[in-house]
Amino acid sequence: QVQLAESGGASVQVGGSLGLSCAVSGQLVSGYCMAWFRQTPTHEREVVAGLSGDGKYNYVDSVKGRFTISKDNSRNSLYLQMDSLQSEDTAIYYCAASHFYTCSYGIWTNRGTYKYWGQGTQVTVSS
Repeated sequence: QVQLAESGGASVQVGGSLGLSCAVSGQLVSGYCMAWFRQTPTHEREVVAGLSGDGKYNYVDSVKGRFTISKDNSRNSLYLQMDSLQSEDTAIYYCAASHFYTCSYGIWTNRGTYKYWGQGTQVTVSS
């Protein structure tokens, strides 16, 4: 059984940084496309960043240059480093795992691509 557990959510000030972690069991992060999503009360869950099994990454435009997705195969964990945080980044952040190796164009942004989800961790950015 595949399980994902996020941690690291907190309240930070605008311009600050925060790192999220996602511990994965039951599936190797090295072998699959994985991603970070976020959701607010007024917006549907949206993808933020994706990382293929071969290490290639994708970001949505709103976080390019500010967020960094990475993984540690030895810890079987996925990470999201968030810098220059803005109030619009306030959301619950979820990690997700698919059955695909590559986060290919056209599928990595699709919520339905991901079969497994964590419970989410709250990130609040305030001025």
